[in-house]
Amino acid sequence: MANEVPDAALVARVLAGNDRHAFGELVRRHQGATRALLRRLCKEDHALADDLAQEAFLQAFRKLAQFRADAAFGTWLYRIAYNVFLMHVRARKEELPLDEAVAADESGGAAATVEGSSVQELDVRRALSKLSEEERAAIVQCYYLDRSHEEAAYVLGCPVGTLKSYVFRAKKKLAAALPGWETRNAP
Repeated sequence: MANEVPDAALVARVLAGNDRHAFGELVRRHQGATRALLRRLCKEDHALADDLAQEAFLQAFRKLAQFRADAAFGTWLYRIAYNVFLMHVRARKEELPLDEAVAADESGGAAATVEGSSVQELDVRRALSKLSEEERAAIVQCYYLDRSHEEAAYVLGCPVGTLKSYVFRAKKKLAAALPGWETRNAP
């Protein structure tokens, strides 16, 4: 839309007068992509992803004065969402005894939420669940959200070279986990 107010202007309105309507518009614009990012990271656990998205938006509101506009608002928000996800993962690993954490990770949890999904989508979800958190996050950023390596590295808080290493390793693991697929079908 040509006359849509830019994100930066909405941020300025929120900071200038605590304009909650302006922040509500930012949430409306970015909630779908933020939730999609978190759903991929959470192995399709929609309830958890929605809870983490809500926490990410709360943190974004609290930290809005720290937004410097050196990246797009959405990119800044996705970095917050990724950090919320990492904090959840760390807290969860501390809660579970090691044997339960491994069993939870191996179960995947995605099977119950894939009603109507294609076999290929199920295969990809299972393969993604086998990646490390960093590798999965890199694949989600670069292939599902179509971010450049620079943008993805910013969101994940790592150097571009490190991000490229995560993507390279993830692609090798995905190719091994999806041997029947042609290269063009894999992320």
